Amino acid sequence: MPQAKIGVIGGSALYTIDGLTDIEKLDIDTPFGKPSDIITVGKLGGVGIAFLPRHGKGHHISPTEVPYRANIYALKSLGVGHIISVSAVGSLREELEPGDLVIPDQLIDRTRNRVSSFFDGSIVGHILFAEPFCPALSQTIFQAAKEIDTATHQGGTYVVMEGPAFSTRAESHLYRSWGASLIGMTALPEAKLAREAEICYATIAGVTDYDCWQESCAPLSIDAILNNQRQQIEKIREIIRLAVSRIPDRRACECAEALKTAIVTDPKLIPPEQKEKLKLIIGKYLK
Repeated sequence: MPQAKIGVIGGSALYTIDGLTDIEKLDIDTPFGKPSDIITVGKLGGVGIAFLPRHGKGHHISPTEVPYRANIYALKSLGVGHIISVSAVGSLREELEPGDLVIPDQLIDRTRNRVSSFFDGSIVGHILFAEPFCPALSQTIFQAAKEIDTATHQGGTYVVMEGPAFSTRAESHLYRSWGASLIGMTALPEAKLAREAEICYATIAGVTDYDCWQESCAPLSIDAILNNQRQQIEKIREIIRLAVSRIPDRRACECAEALKTAIVTDPKLIPPEQKEKLKLIIGKYLK
């Protein structure tokens, strides 16, 4: 099976990566089922890339139903050590305007119906998650974004809601009172699972609208939001193209050893079938 250094998870309107060479299409099975779609593996500027559309081509998978565990496991099985995630978000701050890009650094979890860990069935693991996005990867992406003609903001708290409905106005004002900057539906459990898999993870968040807190103007229609997304995609593709060539092979961040002290279950008590199921993720710690 071909290997890839960097995974790209495409959000709304990002269903392909342009400029890939040596392309292979992979239909992968995992212990957690099938990923969202066929994974495209190729080279971008000589760097091995694995691309996966989060919602499937044609956007047929809702945020709640995305097979997050299968997606992260499949990318891990290809050798991916870094994931660049792309998400469409609403802005909770006046200064984060529709059309802007944001590289967030914090998350608030408001999801309710999603499995958020690989650790089930007689194994317990507690990852550290104070910094949910890899600082090193986020900085690399931000530096790349500064080189293109687009407004990009560094840092900000991303509220992850369940969806698929958007917020009520009361919820939107509540999140603003918490100091949050963005609201979207897909960064979790994706970021948690990436950390459990010891993969560096960062997000390029494309602002499409002001959510519904800004009462001075009517909320945008779905068509207008989708149009804003499409206008951002070429800039996001260029940021990815610049960033992938600058991601070092050696990782000095904590993501690479996130499980080193996380697994608290006595290995003798872990059923053999669970050890086999999670061998790709925990195998090196059970030798």
